[in-house]
Amino acid sequence: MSNYPHHQVMLYANVWMVLVIVRRTMSWRCFKRCGRRTLQTFALAFCFIGFYAIFSAPKPATIHQKGHKGMMAGAFIGNIVNNDTDPFALYKSFGRKDWHDYESMKRDALRQGLGEGGKPVIVAVSEFKKLRDDLYRINGYDAYISDLIALNRSVKDIRHSGCKDMVYLEKLPTVGVVFPFYNEHNSTLLRSVYSVINRSPKDIMKEIILVDDGSTKAFLKEPLEEFLKKAGLNHIVKVIRTEKREGLIRARQRGARHITADVIVFLDSHSEVNYNWLPPLVEPIALDYKMVVCPFIDVIDCNTYEYRAQDEGGRGSFDWEFNYKRLPLTEDNKKNPTRPFHSPVMAGGYFAISRKWFWELGGYDEGLEIWGGEQYELSFKVWQCHGTMVDAPCSRVGHIYRCKYIPFSNPGIGDFISRNYRRVAEVWMDEYAKFLYKRRPPLLTVDFGDLSEQKAVRKRLKCKSFDWFMKEIAFDQEKFYPAIEPEDSAEGELRNVAANKCVDTDFKNAEKKFGLRKCVSDDPANHGEQNLRLTFWHDVRLQTRTMCFDVSVSVNKAPIVLFSCHGMQGNQHFKYLPDKQQMYHPISDLCMDCDVEQGEIFMNPCNSERRSQKWTWTKINLQLIQQRNKKLK
Repeated sequence: MSNYPHHQVMLYANVWMVLVIVRRTMSWRCFKRCGRRTLQTFALAFCFIGFYAIFSAPKPATIHQKGHKGMMAGAFIGNIVNNDTDPFALYKSFGRKDWHDYESMKRDALRQGLGEGGKPVIVAVSEFKKLRDDLYRINGYDAYISDLIALNRSVKDIRHSGCKDMVYLEKLPTVGVVFPFYNEHNSTLLRSVYSVINRSPKDIMKEIILVDDGSTKAFLKEPLEEFLKKAGLNHIVKVIRTEKREGLIRARQRGARHITADVIVFLDSHSEVNYNWLPPLVEPIALDYKMVVCPFIDVIDCNTYEYRAQDEGGRGSFDWEFNYKRLPLTEDNKKNPTRPFHSPVMAGGYFAISRKWFWELGGYDEGLEIWGGEQYELSFKVWQCHGTMVDAPCSRVGHIYRCKYIPFSNPGIGDFISRNYRRVAEVWMDEYAKFLYKRRPPLLTVDFGDLSEQKAVRKRLKCKSFDWFMKEIAFDQEKFYPAIEPEDSAEGELRNVAANKCVDTDFKNAEKKFGLRKCVSDDPANHGEQNLRLTFWHDVRLQTRTMCFDVSVSVNKAPIVLFSCHGMQGNQHFKYLPDKQQMYHPISDLCMDCDVEQGEIFMNPCNSERRSQKWTWTKINLQLIQQRNKKLK
């Protein structure tokens, strides 16, 4: 009897009592003799069972902290799942415990060495400069620094303080991790593996699958498997290989096919997990097997390997060119910073999903090539097909964002990203696909292949419409990334009054500065990039590229650079003040200025008397500017 949850034992006992009463009432003589008393007892027993079934049944997904016994406000985040189809029904009845490995954390706190505690590693230029530069170009990050850091280094615990008090189900489903990789640097790949092994509970971490997607580096062949064997890791880490480069999407799919654990966790091969990362990632799935859970993604600096927070969360989304974007947290999200919150779209590389739900969804669309669009395909599919997706603030994973160089060559299969986007749009976006096509016209002419399998999945699972997704899940998308772009506040050339020259971004790339040149309208022979827009998002954008003016420091002569537009204001927020003819940057409290002689552009303390801070636009909507400026006050 001790193997059954308490509420089930009591329920069985009461059913037995009712059966005894029923047995008595089967006798007509008893019914005549006992009459009303028997019927009253019979009715009371059934009422007792009904009330007990309601109040003793397993509760929905809740958030618990040490010392808290009840359900916290607003904690239910999942679906009600039929126990007959739920592979994790039994887990809901378990108690809770603290999963922290305090001994391991204590040992990590005592570690000394380069990069320990996630601290930055800064090494002076040495005789190995050429080797270092070569490794940087090959990998897109400073692999020379990676080789100086221990494979099992400690990281900084940057979780919210409330996460350290959280308790989770005392028994959780088993987990298998999939690491797809292509020509990853050896120490970076191995550090990713070690971080998972060292910071995951051994009784739920079942397997790690490394998927070699056609790598050509020698170490990633037999030497990798030999290393794992000598290190005693081959009992849990398995390497599988594709015959040729298939791309990130199919590599993940192939890895998933080798997972035997209950839950699949996908990670990138240049990452490090933080302390107690796994229980908050897995528990929501144990409570609702159709839940997909994403960790908070931290930053591992590509130059120094410093481990730091990216921010404290945002809800994943997209703009209508299919650039990944984020929506702000709702007020309800902010009330409990440890609570998982709904997110319309995943970032892509980091998430956990039950093996059952992944394959019910058909996995990834294997018609998608290499990479790009897979996060939209899976996110739309999860939500529209009656699942849920959340970000878990107490689960944190660091990621190296490659910088300076793009190390991988084009696979030579044409515009695979447009093909991928078209496949996603045709299957899942219904009438909203036209807004994507309007922003990306080449999608209309791309060959997107056979979609019959994907459409069959949508039909089989009775999935909802994209209109439902936009109104119920991405409900504030239109506010931040409208499908029909609102009119610009100003556009055309941005001319400096003192210099009588125009801002020219000169087709430069991200993080590059730009300056003033002779205006194209004054000299058509000057083929510069001077067509700008002051947009609905209160940023200055290039007319033909999704690049924005960006100011990241608040100092005299602060540089203005180009950066990918994010639509979240911040560093990219500019206001045009018509009465003063100034371009004002609220976050730095500076105004756009220039060196008239040198043609340099920068930010300086605002001075309405300085002609070098006065700017005019070719076309301006004064009424719209005044309305939008007023809203921002």
